[in-house]
Amino acid sequence: MTETENTRRQHNQQAPSQPSAPHHEPPISLVLLDLDGTLLRDDKTVSDYTLQVLNRCQQEGILIGFCTSRGKTSIGHLITRVKPDIVATNGGATITLQDTVLHHQGFTVQETQTLLDAAYRIIGPDCEITVDTADQLYWNRGDNKSVMYHPQALEHDFRNFPHPAMKVCVQTDDKALAAAIAHTVPHCHALLFSDVPWHSFAPGSATKEAAAQLLSQHLSIPLAEIIAFGDDFNDLGMISTVGRGIAMGNAIPEIKAVANDVAATNNEDGVAQYLEKLLQSQGNK
Repeated sequence: MTETENTRRQHNQQAPSQPSAPHHEPPISLVLLDLDGTLLRDDKTVSDYTLQVLNRCQQEGILIGFCTSRGKTSIGHLITRVKPDIVATNGGATITLQDTVLHHQGFTVQETQTLLDAAYRIIGPDCEITVDTADQLYWNRGDNKSVMYHPQALEHDFRNFPHPAMKVCVQTDDKALAAAIAHTVPHCHALLFSDVPWHSFAPGSATKEAAAQLLSQHLSIPLAEIIAFGDDFNDLGMISTVGRGIAMGNAIPEIKAVANDVAATNNEDGVAQYLEKLLQSQGNK
């Protein structure tokens, strides 16, 4: 038996027989969590209350997964604190189940350089850029960053970048310019952040909804038994794909429009409040 199969079998053995929630909804077997604006408070912390509820879910046999646009290098402390079963980073480009890599897809070195050159050409020579690789975050700024996302980033001018990127981010909120950059590499998609004037660029199949579908297939968990929480544009597909998509109270209107329900805000521990009520409804008291 492989490690992954053993993990799934243990999950099945631990999960108690659960009565259906009200309205004959199926039980929840997997929770997928966006981080910024969702699981994390605005101060980028996870409350003790939220941690207790997530731990309780795991004790009841429910898998907990991060599904974030961040690279793994910027969430190590969160992995240590929460101990999720699954970590999907860079918008689904890399997916790990415990220590097993289930999926890993990024740009080639050539595609990465093509995107970087296009950003400089289309936005201008002074545009701000970040690159997430499999194990590091690079930035073409030193102390004068426009946002303090990850102070441990390595500085690079991106004129001759030697590493394959999992994700490239460029400071622009102009969708036409972002589309022009994305068009230089086949099957590249661009997404606008709602809270900062930046676009992210990733391979077309590196999406949160694709991550949810892959996990459903790999773990033999129906999409109907997956619940996902999100707040921003890059959560739209995931929220629409799973059985229960939950918008945060602070989510953008586009997320609330497609969600099955709306939780309290991230600063009110909306994820924990919602999951605690769900556990009670499923009989996990």
